[in-house]
Amino acid sequence: MTGNTRVDLKVVLLGKEYVGKTALVERFLHDRFLTGSAYQSTIGAAYGSRAVRCRDSGRDREVVLGVWDTAGSERYESMARIYYRGSGAAIVCYEVTDAGSLERARFWTKELRKYEEDRCRIYLCGCKRDLVTADPPLRQVGEAEAAEFAKSVGALSIETSSKTGENVDILFRRVAEDFIKGGAGANNQLSQQQAFALGSGGQGAPSSAAGVSTANDPGSSRGRCYCLG
Repeated sequence: MTGNTRVDLKVVLLGKEYVGKTALVERFLHDRFLTGSAYQSTIGAAYGSRAVRCRDSGRDREVVLGVWDTAGSERYESMARIYYRGSGAAIVCYEVTDAGSLERARFWTKELRKYEEDRCRIYLCGCKRDLVTADPPLRQVGEAEAAEFAKSVGALSIETSSKTGENVDILFRRVAEDFIKGGAGANNQLSQQQAFALGSGGQGAPSSAAGVSTANDPGSSRGRCYCLG
């Protein structure tokens, strides 16, 4: 986690177990890819934050994203609802080599619309793109299929590789851009402690690149963003 003292936008990651949510967060927050037994199933949720600086309308804007990585196991389903409460953006993940993971993504988008309605913007993220780049027959979820689903729920569709870093910064930059342009749910500015308390239910903390579908893009003019370590 960075030393930021505020959080501008709460971002939650949802999806089936082992689709690559934690690896995605590690790549974004720390620009690294851990191998072997370094990744373990997330229990409950993990939290981190990072600043993204955007140049919008001729001036610099810094957006601090507070990112919650939730457990993918179905037995933690009810806990995930605690962590996505109050989110302005949700990255719903699936694995491009696992058709069943897209079905779980459909489930989570329904849950978000049921409990968070339209104020939480959804980004559909196909993880482990590097696997199908190296071996195309491994693909079980087509880009067109994912893009069609994303369009049906008003989401942006993108494929990423946490191993190579492909499209990871593009995804989080887009989240920040949508926030400053009013496209993602804009919470009032929160401190780190407030964001943590909100994510944990108030307990235990004080108060167009390859693989990117822009068919659902409401506008073509975007600010320029880059991430700050």
